[in-house]
Amino acid sequence: MPNCVAHKNQELYEHLEGVAELAKIYAEKIGMGNYGELMGLLHDLGKYSAEFQKYITDAIKKDDPQFNPDEDEDFEDPTGKKGKIDHSTAGAQFLTKEIAKSNAHKALGQFLSLCLVSHHSGLIDCLTTDNNGTRDSYSKRLSKSDLKTHMKESTRNADERVLERIDAILANESFTRSFEETCRNIVRASPEQNPFSTVTQLQWGLLVRFLFSTLIDADRQDTADSAKPKEAQHCQHGNYRSWKELIERLENKYKTFVTGNHVDQVRKEVSEYCLRAAKRAKGLFTLTVPTGGGKTLASLRFALGHADEHRMDRIIYIIPFTTIIDQNAHDVREILEPEDHPEDAGKIVLEHHSNIGADVQSWKEKVLTENWDAPVVFTTMVQFLEAFFGAGTRGARRMHQLAKSVIIFDEIQTLPVRCVHLFNNAINFLVNQCGSSVVLCTATQPLLGSVDKKKGALNLSEENELMPDVGKLFVDLQRVLVHDCRKSPGWTYAEIAKLAVGRVREDRNCLVVVNTKKAARIIFEETNKSGIEVFHLSTGMCPAHRKSTLKKIHQKLDDKKPILCVSTQLIEAGVNISFRSVIRLLAGLDSIAQAAGRCNRHGGSELGNVFIVNPVEENLEYLKDMAAGKEKSNRVLDDYKDNPLKYDNDIIGPKILEWYYQNYFYQQKGEMAYKVSARECGRDDTLLSLLSTNSLALVREDLKKNVLRQSFMTAARLFKSIDAPTRSVIVRYGDEGRKLVGQLCAAFDVEKQYALIKKAQQYSVNLFPYEFDKLSEQDALYRVQEGTEIFYLDYPYYSKITGVSLVPVTKEEQFKDEYIDI
Repeated sequence: MPNCVAHKNQELYEHLEGVAELAKIYAEKIGMGNYGELMGLLHDLGKYSAEFQKYITDAIKKDDPQFNPDEDEDFEDPTGKKGKIDHSTAGAQFLTKEIAKSNAHKALGQFLSLCLVSHHSGLIDCLTTDNNGTRDSYSKRLSKSDLKTHMKESTRNADERVLERIDAILANESFTRSFEETCRNIVRASPEQNPFSTVTQLQWGLLVRFLFSTLIDADRQDTADSAKPKEAQHCQHGNYRSWKELIERLENKYKTFVTGNHVDQVRKEVSEYCLRAAKRAKGLFTLTVPTGGGKTLASLRFALGHADEHRMDRIIYIIPFTTIIDQNAHDVREILEPEDHPEDAGKIVLEHHSNIGADVQSWKEKVLTENWDAPVVFTTMVQFLEAFFGAGTRGARRMHQLAKSVIIFDEIQTLPVRCVHLFNNAINFLVNQCGSSVVLCTATQPLLGSVDKKKGALNLSEENELMPDVGKLFVDLQRVLVHDCRKSPGWTYAEIAKLAVGRVREDRNCLVVVNTKKAARIIFEETNKSGIEVFHLSTGMCPAHRKSTLKKIHQKLDDKKPILCVSTQLIEAGVNISFRSVIRLLAGLDSIAQAAGRCNRHGGSELGNVFIVNPVEENLEYLKDMAAGKEKSNRVLDDYKDNPLKYDNDIIGPKILEWYYQNYFYQQKGEMAYKVSARECGRDDTLLSLLSTNSLALVREDLKKNVLRQSFMTAARLFKSIDAPTRSVIVRYGDEGRKLVGQLCAAFDVEKQYALIKKAQQYSVNLFPYEFDKLSEQDALYRVQEGTEIFYLDYPYYSKITGVSLVPVTKEEQFKDEYIDI
């Protein structure tokens, strides 16, 4: 069948060869380029069928504004047929048949064919978990009738050059070698060294996901390049500035730093250690430095040097919260994209996080963010975990970009407890199989190497640490006195407010860090009666609002004005600010240590004061991890009170933090495999099980014939990397926010909308479902345009002091000058 087409303006053989070329490059990162090429050549084999060619040619005709259907009697309206003609199973059936003929490794056939049948949907379940009983859905898909898959017809119609290349790959005597070696390496690296163990099976599942990633990224990239050749020019395809050039830019920045006191000296030493450590062999590292020790730039110094030393592809920073990603990326961008190199603007440092309008992107942004095509990427823990475990193809597409990379995890202690084993397996796969180096940065290292090894633990020891003497570092950077002020039955919010006001009168300024937005609001209102200037910070405020507030706070602190700030936890991670006194409501000891890092941060001549108080009226019913951390902090603080010497007289030092984590992780060990309920997936189980042995599904012997038994799609559907999904809404904060909403309501072109939506991220707030629903019930949310899922908030529900409110705020708190309807 001549001139078969894949898409508009692209012949089918060109698409298959283009995808094969890219997938080969991507898969070669782990020595499996031949499998990437083979999948690329086979993924759309079913498009050679007459039925698909009829559909695609009619679709192309219909898109032509000059086409008149009345003049073409062969034309059939393709509306409703998209996705209905199976063109992905044919290649999988062909491959399994050919592998069976050659007596090659049967498991390899399943790995590759699973990727082929899944390349539009996301990895399908091998075994189902529904209430009707376990079924072998993979085998069912592969046994589909030829009348539906058109495998024989497609093979007859395929271009000879494509079939010849497929035959050549399959005929190579070393065809299965890299697969067998990798599978053996995975077994050897697993704690039980058993092919049927949880860790081995999960790692094999990650290998499938990796190969799947190479295929779908290649497919999407080749399709995009063909459809939008002008936009494709924005793609860098790994042609970046050399690491040596970027190293020079960072070193020039370091030359401008002045050593003013002992804290600056310690930061300089931390950075020097990181620079020397960059020469170490690839692997897993920890960087344990007290808050304020200069971890961000020190870790960048390590990453650039390490990437240059080992010819790594990229550096990826994983940040816990979207609230701080802008600041960190901005700081690094100023260094690596200097003003005297305007040609590099937007090409070195890429920010990528899920926020408002994530589904509406320009082609330029897509070619960069969808496959992280930049040398330095800042993204979130959510995006990282979605790449390994999320549903669909968007997140999975990026997974292969994590290979041969230096991956820096900032504030790793914020990892959700239920994701611990999934995370550990992902890190072990990257380090052991993908040639990546991983650095876990924090002042409070969680004990990820001390959890159940049979479910997935990191191989951590003192040799992994980049700092030569962590204990000495904590002593050298000791800048505060911590006062344990817990009492029975606890502190009322009014008492906490009184303490805070007193600290301002004694120390000029004070920071109060709370666990909930409700507590922040109550204490703010109580302290605001004192006559002292009080500021409020929470995630109920949009980023532009928080930045404006932080700027005012910094100015007041610089001017030595008496001020008080009441903040939720957002201030504990990555916010460079320093108060003379800090009051921390009881929480996990790691959070207390992080809050202490905002006290006397730059090492003044007098020690700062940190006060731990236990609130009597706090409700953490929906914050289970926080509640568990709070309980264990009570235990270890009591232990410290009995014997401070046991912990080197440091109430937030390494020894007590280690004891805290031992207690905390022991209590939470049952949560670390990510539990799911019968209501969610047909039975009580864990995602760790669904993605590995799937033992509860193996009720019949005949289901054991396949090597892969994972319920990939079910697990992906159930996976949420944070406890509760949120929805973004735009708020009309200030004049810019008001103008922005007006422009969004007037912009109908998607490309024009995108620039506005990107800007809107600074004026958006993430709401929990109950918050979104309550505001909807009050008609407080409006779509920017009909048919979109982008909402903006009505004026009365946003306070210029505290942000989003679920009830109308007073006129004094609203933006009165801008109170107009749009």
